[in-house]
Amino acid sequence: MSLFGKFRVPSSAFALHETLTAVPEMGIEIERVVVTDEVLTPYFWISGVSPGAFESAAQDDPTIQHIKRLDEFADSALYRAEWTAQVQSVLYAYTEIEAVILEATGTDQRWELRMRFDDRDQLGAFQDYCEEHRIAFSLQQLTQLSQPKTGGQYGLTPKQQEALVAAWKAGYFETPRESSLSDVADDLDITQQSLSKRIQRANQTLIGNTLVVSAEYAAPDTPDPDLKH
Repeated sequence: MSLFGKFRVPSSAFALHETLTAVPEMGIEIERVVVTDEVLTPYFWISGVSPGAFESAAQDDPTIQHIKRLDEFADSALYRAEWTAQVQSVLYAYTEIEAVILEATGTDQRWELRMRFDDRDQLGAFQDYCEEHRIAFSLQQLTQLSQPKTGGQYGLTPKQQEALVAAWKAGYFETPRESSLSDVADDLDITQQSLSKRIQRANQTLIGNTLVVSAEYAAPDTPDPDLKH
């Protein structure tokens, strides 16, 4: 049975450590990673700094290459890039044991990773690898698949699924609308801007994983449980 683990690692043990150190006010959220011919292509959002500041800091970072800005908003920007061999734990998880990083958020202090493993043997192999290569990590949460279907099978994060379901239940998608974006945001106890971005990202992911046939939108084939943060 699939296992879902939430790990915490120092920023120096994962990707973009030099970039995060150079601009410590920046936050990074990885939405998905596409694997093609052992090349790992992360799609991620940066916030807290301008795109120019991020791109300048990331130029000499040995863990990432071929950075491309895909979209930009007032306080965040979406990028696509490639991990290099410097990101050992990620490369091993994807190419050797076929585990999947479902979501990752990083600051200059640490990364929090949400990963899916097919079974306990796969989880053990990842833990053994980290210990053998002295990659510091701490397991914060471990759960088993408990629901047959969730938004994770379409590439949605738990927060994106929560936003879509809450908006749908509130009648936000009805014509005419039965509630406003502000009403839904209040129910979720988040800002209207945060909710708007979650819904926009969720819709983009759903379209890419259900209506568009493209390797770049390949979603995990196992559901993503609604882990609490």
